[in-house]
This record gives sequence, structure tokens and C-alpha cells, in this order.
Amino acid sequence: MSSFFNWWSARYTTEVRYPKESALVATKEQHSNTTSVFLRDFVERRCPSLYSEFCPAWWLPNGHMQTLYCVLGDFSARDKVVYKRTLLRLLDGGTVGLDSTPADDSHLPPDTPIIVVLHGLTGGSYESYVRAILSPACMPVHQGGLGYRAVVVNFRGCAGVPVTSPQLYSAGHTDDLRQALFYISHRYPEAPLLGLAFSLGANVMTRYVAEEGERSRLKSACVLGCPWNLAANASKLLATYIGRHVYSKGMGRNLVNLLKRHVSTFASDHDVAKAAAVTIALTKPTIDMFDEHFTRIGGGSSPPWPFASANDYYEYSSSHNVLNKVKIPLLAINAADDPVVQDVPMDAEGNGWVIMALTPCGGHLGWFEPDEGWGQVRRWIKRPVFEWLRATGEDFVRSPPRWRPLHEEGGFLKEVGIERLGCKELDGSDIIVGTEGEVGLLAGL
Repeated sequence: MSSFFNWWSARYTTEVRYPKESALVATKEQHSNTTSVFLRDFVERRCPSLYSEFCPAWWLPNGHMQTLYCVLGDFSARDKVVYKRTLLRLLDGGTVGLDSTPADDSHLPPDTPIIVVLHGLTGGSYESYVRAILSPACMPVHQGGLGYRAVVVNFRGCAGVPVTSPQLYSAGHTDDLRQALFYISHRYPEAPLLGLAFSLGANVMTRYVAEEGERSRLKSACVLGCPWNLAANASKLLATYIGRHVYSKGMGRNLVNLLKRHVSTFASDHDVAKAAAVTIALTKPTIDMFDEHFTRIGGGSSPPWPFASANDYYEYSSSHNVLNKVKIPLLAINAADDPVVQDVPMDAEGNGWVIMALTPCGGHLGWFEPDEGWGQVRRWIKRPVFEWLRATGEDFVRSPPRWRPLHEEGGFLKEVGIERLGCKELDGSDIIVGTEGEVGLLAGL
């Protein structure tokens, strides 16, 4: 009987992997005195839910069901978040949208931690997986929340953000996040910035912190459902009928529908416009077809865009091969039965700053477990993410960051030494209700 219970327990136990040599970090856990501990010990003590069993709802027993419920479930009545939207004009003419919550943050101290969020493939701040964490995280402490601020960086063309240059976004283009962080850190110079990203956004955030190393403006990062090795996961997705015809074509359709909304904004003689015209004429494209026809050309700035092929874009943009360059605490959580992401680099390239966690089930951005009430679910992932945000936001003491100083030039906020990047706030702001998604686009991806 004991062997049965051991087997049953193992079915739902998360595999947490640390490199042999964990990074040594400073913390102020006891009486505000700073002490040094290994990151592994810090996480084991401060994030116990990471080691708790995740038992999926019995009616969502596998990765397909978890993923499809994330896409098709009705979450409109849950986790309402109200945002204040600020549009940033970038130096290349593009626009990104920053959705901040609480919409009125005048009561919060200037050093309140800020959760900086990147959404998934064609999503935005309205996504249920974003709201599931931000709604309680930004709730006042006396109501059981963390009392933090949050800023969701909506990619070009997503969640109602206009396209104002001949470029969209991609898994490998990190400059839009980089410029958004110029603005956020300039506006809140005393606040620690905590990264939180999902799916495609997780890949972007991982690449950003790797590229920046010790200069990262993020104090820590948590990435969920990261696609890591883009070529390997795209190939595995196409290897099965449901992978090709449900997931890959579903994501391809989302991208084409998004592109159709903005294709008229491109100058007709531009290479990106020509690529867009060909792409929107495709019949039921898979995601790799979309990347071959459009993303390799219009998914980022030159250089390094355009790429000769989708495979070249995948090789450049993957994040599994840059993990060794991360120099801040990074927690990555994937699910072993994720039908979208099947290749996960659990060794983290031996980097002591990185913690890899793999739940046995949960699908792609699902992690639904039973809640009180018949047929009700909640997201298990909220608990370990909450603990991580609190621990790294309040108790982890970062060495003085080596940020490049910011300055204003021609109305744009720029970073010394990087002349090609800059941003400025556009006049006006809007109040956005987070449960209002975009018509014609599948949510949850």
C-alpha cells in the first residue's frame, strides 16, 4: 500500500532542478539584517509551494484539456483588473502600450515593488493568466494581497495598441521591453522591478536578462511556459495531428488575424508590407508558416532582421542557449505535459542564478486545480509565483546594479551608449478594463 501512495504522490510532485553550484545572494530576512545564503536555500525556504503537489482538476486531467480550458474557458467574471494605459512612442516610430495597475497608485510609496509583465503570443493585459496573478498581487496587504504595482507591456499591435512603424514583434526582439524599462525605471527610480512573463513573452524576458547580465533593470524574473528551443518545439508541435491542426494552426490563425488588422498601416512598397500581403493570403497557416513568411522579415529591427529563413530566426531567438548569461535570480516553470512546449532545458546550462521547475501536468499556462464549488477551478501556479515575488521583491538584496544612466535627447528618454533606442510618453491616457479581450483572437496562448 505504501508503494502505491508513493507512486500516487510522485505523479503530482514538481521536479525542481538547481545547478551544482547555486549563486550566493544577500537577503534581509531576519530583523532587516543582511545575510548571505545560497539561492537554492533561499528558494527552498521562501517558496514552499514550489514543492507542493499539483493535482489537476479531475475533469482537466491532461495537458490538452488544461490548455484548451485556458483558451476556451470563461474567465470574464474573475480577477477583474482595471488598468491605466500609457502609450510610448519609440525612436524607430513604433508604439508599445503600458497598462498599469492600480490605475490610481498615488497612495503607494515610491519604493513599492513593480511587477513588469510580458504576455503570450497574441495576448495582452486582459489575458486570464495575467489577471489571475495581478488581481491579488496588486490588492492591498490588509486584503491579503502583496500591495504591489504592476505594468503590463503590450507588444506592438496587441491589445489595441496601434502599429505605427513597419514592424511587429517576436520571440527574439527584446528592444521594446528594454525601452519600456527605460521609462518605468525613470518614472519609479526607487522601486525594484520584478519580471513576470508568459509563453512568447517569457522567451523575450529570458533573452533580455541574458543580454543585459548585471545591467538588467529587472531585479528578478519568473518565466512561465517559456518555449526555449524554438526550432525543436516547432518541430515537435508539427509531428502530431493535434499539434499541427489544433495548436500550430490555431496560433497561426491568431497571428494572421492580428496582422490583418494592421496591414493597412504599412507603406505598400515596404518589404514588410509585401511580406504581410503574402502572409494574410495563406490558407490555414501553421505557426512555422507564419514565421517563414512574415516573422523572419517583420518581427524585429535591423540588424539582425530580416533573416533568410524561419530556422535562422529560431536559432537567433531561442532562449535555451543564453541561460548561462543570466545574472539575476530567474525562476522558470514549465509543465511536462505542455503540448506546445515539449523541449525544456532543465540543466539551465549550469547557471547558479537559474531555478528550473517542471510540474508533471498543467498544460500550456493552465495549472488548473479544483476549487470550492462544483466545477470551479483555480490556478495552482499563483502560489509559487506569489511567494517568489514577495521573496525577491522584499527580502532579496541586490548588489548595486550597473545600469547605464538615462538621459533625455530630443524629447526621447535614452540610455547612455545606446543611441538607436529611446522612448517618450504620448499625451493622454485611457482606463482599460482587463477582462475585455480582443474579438477574433483566441485567448490563453
